Parts: sequence; C-alpha cells; structure tokens
Amino acid sequence: MGSLTPSDPRAPKDVLVDRYREHGYLWLKGLLPRDDVLAFRAYVFAAFADTGLLAPGSDPAIGLAGGAENADLARRRTMELVRSAAFEAFCLSPPLWRLLDGFLGGMSYLHKRKLLRMTKPGQAFSTPAHYDLVYLRGGTDRIVTAWIPIGDTPAAMGGLCYLEGSHAEGRRLEAAFAAENAELSAQERISAYNSKMGEGGWISKDLVAMADRFDTRWLIADYEAGDVILHSPYMIHAATANDDPEGRIRLSCDIRYQNVRDEIDARWSNHWSFDDML
Repeated sequence: MGSLTPSDPRAPKDVLVDRYREHGYLWLKGLLPRDDVLAFRAYVFAAFADTGLLAPGSDPAIGLAGGAENADLARRRTMELVRSAAFEAFCLSPPLWRLLDGFLGGMSYLHKRKLLRMTKPGQAFSTPAHYDLVYLRGGTDRIVTAWIPIGDTPAAMGGLCYLEGSHAEGRRLEAAFAAENAELSAQERISAYNSKMGEGGWISKDLVAMADRFDTRWLIADYEAGDVILHSPYMIHAATANDDPEGRIRLSCDIRYQNVRDEIDARWSNHWSFDDML
C-alpha cells in the first residue's frame, strides 16, 4: 500500500499535464468549493428521505445508513437524480470545466452518462480492478475520468484506489486485446462483455495478487469534500470497502470528459441506467 500524491489545481497547466502523463492520475486538492459539495451531499440524501436509506431522524448531510431500505424505491430515486438539473450543474461546476478545457486543449465535452454511487458500510461488493477504456472503446481514447467524493471520505470509508504506474500496463492490455480479437465484429470489439473479456470487463477481484503480479502498490488517500481525482482511461483502479465506524454512506460520482472535437462513444450519449450494460 502507498499514498496518492496531491496536486495543487492552481499549478500551471503544463505542470499538471506532465504529472498526469507521468503518474496516470491527478489528485486535485480543493478544486471545488467545499460548501457546495457538502450542500449537494445534503440535497442528494434528502431525496431519499422516504426510502429508508438513511437512519430515521438523521441529518441528510451526514448520510448515516438506515436499516430498512426500500431497494426498489431507492433505485428509482437514483435514476431520477442522475437525470436532474442539480446533478448536471454539479458535474459542470465552473472550476472543473475550466480546468478540463485547458487540460484537453479545447472545449471540453461532458458525457451524458454520469454515475452517482452510494456505498453503505459493510456492503459486500466493491468494484473490482479495471481500466475505464474497456467501457468506452467506441470513441476516442483521449478521455479523462473525474472521480468526485461528495463529502469527506477518509480511507476507512474506502473510495478509489489506484495501482501505481499501471496506466502503461493498461495500454499494453488494450493493445493486446485489439491484436488478438481483430476477428470479432465491430460491435463485439467495443463491448466490455464480449466473449474474450473477463467477467464485467474486470481484470481481477484480487487486489493483493495484482500488486504482487505487477510488483507495485495500491495507492489510497483520505479524500475531502472539494477534492477531485482525474485519471487516465488506461489507469487500473478499483473501489474499496466502506468500513466507516460511524456508519456513514460513501457518496461519489464518476464522470467522463473529452475534447468536444474528438470522436464520442454514442453509447454514452444516454443517461445512466442500471441495465445499460456499460
């Protein structure tokens, strides 16, 4: 295990771009106004007041997990939220899109498919190791993922961890896939679920074995409200378990940007739904 290295979002663009290319990620400390992030956390959880997601009588901004969730109703609320003007506005916060404009060398485009994730303490499943281009093969590879913790997210609450230096390995894996699967149809080649891919497009569920396999470390961090992580579509990463002793739900979003002039994967031109197979 190791620690992510933070970056100052006010640093010169060339410095940030060089660091991103070298490490495959940027942990931008305090890019977004902290109060705005916390207010959006409260807005999101307030929308779940009738679902049993939160502990009865608790402050939505804290996000204390309840014990009697109506799963179907909670899923409907999530789908409503990802289609809301409030979520769109949050993902298009001026500090973020202005930085991405400079980072991508032109006007940035936000993919319409935007994911809002809630991870309760003790939840059994976390997203295994993968790199994002597996799910975005229908367009350019000049994509930047922004992962935003919506609220303070210390390491005990989990969040994203990154396999150090793995963006080079992701490129190698993707090149090998392209070479070995040229006979597949165009539709199959861009699918993360084709006959040549592992379950769910994942590389592995065993993070310890992966660190040994590549002789490297998993990098973690204590994230704070206002932080944003940018990572390469080739950077191998995973989500870790929420073991928060206070019982708080981890709330985050992961969204993708690219230069508006580059080819866009048409499958990402629809709102996220649980059954969209992406």
